[in-house]
Amino acid sequence: MRETALIVGAGPAGLTAAHELLERSGIQPVILEAGDAIGGICRTVEYKGNCIDIGGHRFFTKSDRVMDWWLRLMPLERATESHASLAYQNQRQSFRLPQDGPDPAREDRVMLLRKRKSRIYFARRFFDYPLRLNPVTLLRLGPWRACRIVASYLWSVLHRIKPETTLEQFLINRFGRELYLTFFKSYTEKVWGVPCSEISAEWGAQRIKGLSLKKTLLHLFRKSGETSLIEQFLYPKYGPGQLWEYAAESVRSLGGSILLGWSVDRMLVEGTRIVGVEAINKSGERKRFFADYVFSTMPVQQLMRALDCGVPEEILEISDALQYRDFMIVGLLLDREKLLCPLDDNWIYIQEPDVVAGRLQIFNNWSPWLVADNSKVWMGVEYFCSEGDRLWAKPDEEVVSFAAAELERIRILSPGAVLDSTVIRVPKTYPAYFGSYHRFDELREYLDRFENLYLIGRNGMHKYNNQDHSMLTAMTAVDNILAGVADKSNIWAVNTEREYAEEKA
Repeated sequence: MRETALIVGAGPAGLTAAHELLERSGIQPVILEAGDAIGGICRTVEYKGNCIDIGGHRFFTKSDRVMDWWLRLMPLERATESHASLAYQNQRQSFRLPQDGPDPAREDRVMLLRKRKSRIYFARRFFDYPLRLNPVTLLRLGPWRACRIVASYLWSVLHRIKPETTLEQFLINRFGRELYLTFFKSYTEKVWGVPCSEISAEWGAQRIKGLSLKKTLLHLFRKSGETSLIEQFLYPKYGPGQLWEYAAESVRSLGGSILLGWSVDRMLVEGTRIVGVEAINKSGERKRFFADYVFSTMPVQQLMRALDCGVPEEILEISDALQYRDFMIVGLLLDREKLLCPLDDNWIYIQEPDVVAGRLQIFNNWSPWLVADNSKVWMGVEYFCSEGDRLWAKPDEEVVSFAAAELERIRILSPGAVLDSTVIRVPKTYPAYFGSYHRFDELREYLDRFENLYLIGRNGMHKYNNQDHSMLTAMTAVDNILAGVADKSNIWAVNTEREYAEEKA
């Protein structure tokens, strides 16, 4: 009888695992997705013909395997191939294009090559991000602040903080205290809702990695002919959800199953194996699914409570104390004439401490196909919340008014700019590196004892992965199954290298 793999969650990790199993093995994947949409936090949400990319998902990677996977599913738009070849010629990944190109009947199933632009908004002024300490930046900072930044950095070089245990220490060691206070502290604390001094340095190691003021200065002297992934990226024509919808279509066509609206709330354990799961749908119907392998992308906190094997109380205490940060995006359709400044960015980091908004996305600049009418500006205002807090609980119309008022206050919009709006709330978007996270290795050790259970993806591993990292965890898990490898340390090793995916080698 054919072996079965149950996959909890239809996000990038779950869909990648299913696709890999179908292409490379005789194992039958069955995906159980609690929601009614494909793609997890990489889905695209449509509102009156306007598309929202939740969180902003550039398609870049230093993994040949992931790049080939993306382009095999969604080839590069032919009009941009020559530009793509030039843009990526100095990159480490092999940018292989399909021989036959996209199916003419599916001309929309393509990747666009997009120019990246992101900036920091601080003191009512724009600064390049990644930060460039060029004359324009120094002029906007002012001579006194610029001198303090340089002096502070030199001090940090000579007086490095050891041991480096908090995110605050991590950032000060690499940028100096003054630059940390200017460009990092406010935004980071908006994201997490706690002081940087309470966040593990491991978050910085995973998300910032090789970046430092030294490398920022070296960037000034980079040869002008070089192009890096910092300047350009790939992007599906209709947003990231388009790729994952096609991935789901491919999984089904290869014989896999995807069941939407089924929430897993029980893991059936026999000894050191998960033999199946129980799930419930929105109608209250309960069903058992049996499996030879189980891939979990559900939050670790929920997984631990689902295990029916009598989990030790001290392990449950660690799990229950894990923290998450939730996310809310306010879609605003704007009158272009009422913008107070030109916005050709993909996104803007709001470092201003007098507003709660953390980041702006301008969807027109991700892909013109995300906007029904490009004479208008389609913007996403991002808020980082805790589920149930005051902002999260506000009615949608109050959230929209709040967001518009904040953008007026910091002189991005003039009054009356908003023509239409929508609000999207996404729980457990960011696994946090505080709370009981310092004891996470105890949870990992306990869960790794289940020989046929594989934790993959962002929430599945309680690890702040990008989508390419989430895909690689799924690919590595499938590799292990097919090779008969019991050790799962190579799955956990994904996204632990020090060189960040955007940083040039």
